[in-house]
Amino acid sequence: MSDRLQALAEAGVSIWLDDLSRERIETGNLAALIEDRSVVGVTTNPTIFAGAVADGERYDAQVRELVSRGAQVDEVVFELTTRDVREACDVLAPVHERTPADGRVSIEVEPALAHRTEDTIASARALWKAVDRPNALIKIPATEAGLPAITAAIADGISVNVTLIFGLDRYRDVMAAYLEGLERAHEAGHDLSRIHSVASFFVSRVDAEVDGRLDEIGTVQAQNLRGRAAVANARLAHAAYAEVFSGERWEALAAAGANVQRPLWASTGTKDPAYPDTLYVSELVVAGTVNTMPEKTLEAYADHGPVESGNAPDTVTGTADAAQQVMDELAEVGIDLDDVLTVLEREGVEKFVASWDELVATVQGQMG
Repeated sequence: MSDRLQALAEAGVSIWLDDLSRERIETGNLAALIEDRSVVGVTTNPTIFAGAVADGERYDAQVRELVSRGAQVDEVVFELTTRDVREACDVLAPVHERTPADGRVSIEVEPALAHRTEDTIASARALWKAVDRPNALIKIPATEAGLPAITAAIADGISVNVTLIFGLDRYRDVMAAYLEGLERAHEAGHDLSRIHSVASFFVSRVDAEVDGRLDEIGTVQAQNLRGRAAVANARLAHAAYAEVFSGERWEALAAAGANVQRPLWASTGTKDPAYPDTLYVSELVVAGTVNTMPEKTLEAYADHGPVESGNAPDTVTGTADAAQQVMDELAEVGIDLDDVLTVLEREGVEKFVASWDELVATVQGQMG
């Protein structure tokens, strides 16, 4: 057991692995990470599945069996990915039984549906039914079209991981969509205690985009702001979360058994080698959150993540004013934050669509 990761978990951060493959499941690697690295959840995305299928032979037998039944490529992709998530859910079931908010495995609706509300809802329902595990989470993007789909899925009693959140305004929209979904679920007679959700707020991509713009500006003031936007943005998001999940509207739902929608820090691998490789973990430690890490980041934190007297210190509570100052300074030097967020959302969807296309092409090649 890593003392540093255990300290992080004891500080109230749920450690999830941002990766999944059939090899991890079948070799016992995932079980070992749960045992040795305090991992209590898994997130996936089209990029992860594309890499897993391309690199592994463990999918070949299922592909051949599906082809023999006359399955087309879309059905094969659906069956491959839902099986991996279902089996990972089973590996994490003991965690889920101890702590229902954790032991979760996420699977994303097809990225090409990101701007089509009704199709997203249909996809979420199909994935939830196919995985058929209480500890699954269906990932829905936080696009404008995704917001009503989030509400509809929650209203159906489907647990949701809202993905591709970059900015505070959209994050507030996501939380409102969750609350509306819970209200509708309650009216429909669902047990609210069984509905869970996380809101995946992306971190490192914000610095990658903002830093590039700061370099173009080139002033000393601009250079001094490099590497500060992402953490400030996330800390402000946490302040918004604390505000929303303490008001009267939330308290009425909590009294009916509802769970908070936990903030999840996503995209936490450091992209700039000049920054500490644990930056987006150590600077976002606060109880009641999730940090989903690529294995490289997980192992980096296990090796040299900062700990203080055996505990990971809270690095978020009380930081909102300083975070807002960073964002104000970014605006002062000429960073158009609204444009940054628009670009990040568009590129986020495009990257996942490209990875999905790569996954489909890989499976098509294996089908012969």
